[in-house]
Amino acid sequence: MTSVDPSTEPVPPAPATPAGDAGLARDTAARMERILYEVKRVVVGQDRFLERVMVALLAQGHLLVEGVPGLAKTLTVKTLARVLQGQMRRIQFTPDLLPADLVGTRIYQPHSGEFSTVLGPVFTHLLLADEINRAPAKVQSALLEVMQERQVTLAGSTHRVPEPFLVMATQNPIETEGTYPLPEAQVDRFMMKVLIGYPSEEEEFVIAQRFTGAPIEVAGLISPAELAALQRSCREQVYVDPAIVQYVVRLVAATREPQRVGLAELAPLITWGASPRGTLHLVEAARALALLRRRSYVLPGDVQDLAADVLRHRLVLSYEAMAAGWTPDAYLARLQAAVAAPQVPLQSVAAAPTPSPGP
Repeated sequence: MTSVDPSTEPVPPAPATPAGDAGLARDTAARMERILYEVKRVVVGQDRFLERVMVALLAQGHLLVEGVPGLAKTLTVKTLARVLQGQMRRIQFTPDLLPADLVGTRIYQPHSGEFSTVLGPVFTHLLLADEINRAPAKVQSALLEVMQERQVTLAGSTHRVPEPFLVMATQNPIETEGTYPLPEAQVDRFMMKVLIGYPSEEEEFVIAQRFTGAPIEVAGLISPAELAALQRSCREQVYVDPAIVQYVVRLVAATREPQRVGLAELAPLITWGASPRGTLHLVEAARALALLRRRSYVLPGDVQDLAADVLRHRLVLSYEAMAAGWTPDAYLARLQAAVAAPQVPLQSVAAAPTPSPGP
């Protein structure tokens, strides 16, 4: 892999350096922490899952969640929608669902002799696609345009969905009868695939107490317009060093050709590695995680913490690997151990000269 010469890269503007916007980054992180605290008044445990939801919100990504029923996936989205003062729609995917049930359709009006457009439930801020793998591929593919372009085309007319827009899809790892595998093109559009497990005994005790007690009302802390502004500021405030980007590129490239990092014995285990979209999503997710951690710059640790969540669903293991009991997470763990993290000179970044204003 050819290394990137930082001297050939454009000098980042002052608002994108650690020194330039550390205060603004802390303010944004504080607002997101208040949102998280309000959600956790209702949702017990699942700290890692909730952190990934916050990352997806800031990075304008979508989440694919895999876990058994009853782990508060729906409750999380409903509570988040109330805190964000936004709209939330839930779609239960079934084998008889049609694409028009998602995106909308054109209906003939006899009294006027014209067709009118009826928009579907995807026109919302938070969309919960429950058990998405129970609908056939033609229905799942109806989400391709809206997830990537944030728009829907009906009868030649384009309709934008509200901003911000987040899709959180769930699938059940237990029941496989009557399910359809997600198309690779759709899976790749999810920024992260998060695996959630059972709560601890202590957390389950608190869940039981809250469920049997008085309902908890959450406060609306932020409007959709304010959240959209925070999403824009995430890109503007958080600096990503070229060495970090190069590290992400090397890691993603190694998923396709592990021999690049001296792991030729892993080559027979992989059929398809992560796409370039995985590189972009990992950089953007790391940027959002750094902001949540009250930093205006990305560290290699941010990339390492999110690598499995961002890349696991983009890998297609070979039959040989599956027969040997390999999982995408085990494969990624070997790659992460082989790809050396960069030593980013953050002090030099913070001391980078601020571009002087024009005459």
